[in-house]
Amino acid sequence: MVQPNEWRVSGSYFEACNCDAICPCRSAGGRPGGPSSYGVCFGSLSWHITTGFADTTDLSGLDVAMSLRYHDDVQPSTPWQVVLYVDERADPDQHDALAGIFLGRAGGTVARLYGSAIGTVHAVRSARITLEHTGATRRIDIAGYVHVHAHGEASDPGDVRCGIPGFDHPGTELYGSAIESSDEHLRWEIRTPRRASFATDFDYASDT
Repeated sequence: MVQPNEWRVSGSYFEACNCDAICPCRSAGGRPGGPSSYGVCFGSLSWHITTGFADTTDLSGLDVAMSLRYHDDVQPSTPWQVVLYVDERADPDQHDALAGIFLGRAGGTVARLYGSAIGTVHAVRSARITLEHTGATRRIDIAGYVHVHAHGEASDPGDVRCGIPGFDHPGTELYGSAIESSDEHLRWEIRTPRRASFATDFDYASDT
């Protein structure tokens, strides 16, 4: 797979995991983050690209999501196990560009923020992705694989920061109530209130 040389993607971001809200991995009120709530972290991340390109390929309007799991009850933390989901509307060039960017293989912001934490990529799947990143209810729906539902603010707007979109993109912690993955590689189901969720924006770019 040829990686793009010059690229930029920006838009909205939403994630949810099994930690207690506010997720202790995040920075809240200016305090640094720490280990996860239970020694193992699993959940799903999602990006809606409002505007984006990779070389001459337009990426605007497409969605990407990722499921991950890692352990930090051992040190150093285990590398992430991930499945990446790419919008089924993407053509082959768009699909390859998005996979390269969001797995950190194309370098740039993603490689610096979280790409180095990725260990095992179980699969890169084309999927029907439905995202709601604004409003009272936030959700991630990946047909046949992932369902995430969150509502109710657990922090003041702008009081929480997360390393994945970057600490320069403050956002709002929410309460997740459903976090499910039926993917054969990464499976879990949590239907209890007050799970950790987070919403903000993002802006990633290549180094060129």
